Amino acid sequence: MMDKITCFLPCRQGSQRVPNKNTKLFAGFEFGLIQIKLKQLLASSRIEKIILSTNDSIILDYANSLRSPKIHLHRREEALSSSDTSTDALVHHAFDLILDGHILWTHVTSPFVTAVHYDLIIDEYFSQLERGYDSLMTVCRLQSFLWRSDEAVNYDRSIEKWPRTQTLNPLFEVNSAVFLAPANVYKTFGDRIGLRPFLFEMDRFVGFDIDWPEDFLIAESMVEKGITQV
Repeated sequence: MMDKITCFLPCRQGSQRVPNKNTKLFAGFEFGLIQIKLKQLLASSRIEKIILSTNDSIILDYANSLRSPKIHLHRREEALSSSDTSTDALVHHAFDLILDGHILWTHVTSPFVTAVHYDLIIDEYFSQLERGYDSLMTVCRLQSFLWRSDEAVNYDRSIEKWPRTQTLNPLFEVNSAVFLAPANVYKTFGDRIGLRPFLFEMDRFVGFDIDWPEDFLIAESMVEKGITQV
């Protein structure tokens, strides 16, 4: 039970930016991103259970049709399914559904994180727990010129106005592909990471997140051109 990994997969109905984003046809997959993600999660040898929380009847019907004992469906109440629902509220919702073991929070909008990636991330997570980290989240490295409205963020222009980008101190962008933490972190901190998360760096292709209409088209093209796998 101590090493039990339960996946929390939130999928609300509708999308303001990409209509029917979770279920629309994607690169030949009839049920789109939800079909891809469930295929990947079911193929993971390290994930014991998938809690699929959704208010979308199409997703519920599709997931039911797979008849997998690994998938546990939760019809999410509408109060937790609007575009105004905060991530903090979903954190509490996840803990209500998963009270023990370790919670792996992922999204269908990360279609290039495969079963192989999930298993590698989980193995790294347990290794880093032994080194004093209390959680893990996936990130992509940013090593470019970053500014606030009036000043550089990650380099000192008084020393060098335009340093070589490879010498810049890297920053890390959270790509939301995976958040992994013990369930008691959710209980103690009301968060999906603890006080000392390990940053698991991902290739930008693997960590690609579909958030805008152009992201959907780019991701679909990446699959069709064979640039990446799902």
